[in-house]
Amino acid sequence: MPAVDLDKLDYEILRRLQDDSRTIAETIGAEVGLSAAAVQRRIKRLRHAGVISREVAVIDPPSVGVHMTFIVMVEMERERLEVLDAFRKQVLADSAVQQCYYVTGSADFILVVQCRDMGEFEAFTRRMFFDNGEVRHFTTSVAMDRVKVGLTVPLNGG
Repeated sequence: MPAVDLDKLDYEILRRLQDDSRTIAETIGAEVGLSAAAVQRRIKRLRHAGVISREVAVIDPPSVGVHMTFIVMVEMERERLEVLDAFRKQVLADSAVQQCYYVTGSADFILVVQCRDMGEFEAFTRRMFFDNGEVRHFTTSVAMDRVKVGLTVPLNGG
């Protein structure tokens, strides 16, 4: 992706889009002091540069029957590149994994997993961990409450 220099107006636009990506350019422009066309050009540039990587609908999990969230720490048997890459591919292919982080410390990966119920999570653990000879150990915590969930980035620049 091409590098992009962000100015104060870019940050203001990004703040508004992070809050609601459906905000129209006319509204953003009125709030930041630009024309709608200027806002649209900036958004197009931010998309092209990869600053805006995706625009998605955020769905409330319980409203679609997904009632459980699990935080799973995974320790791999060996930390060889091919083992890590294979696990990454497995994670990317599994729709139950909402987020995955390759981390330092006692675990190699931390996963955020969402399932309808414990039975679905058990099936997930079988295919992801028990059927994978490279997983040494995993530890699971069950989320009791979704206090804060989001992917917004703190925008202190500009």
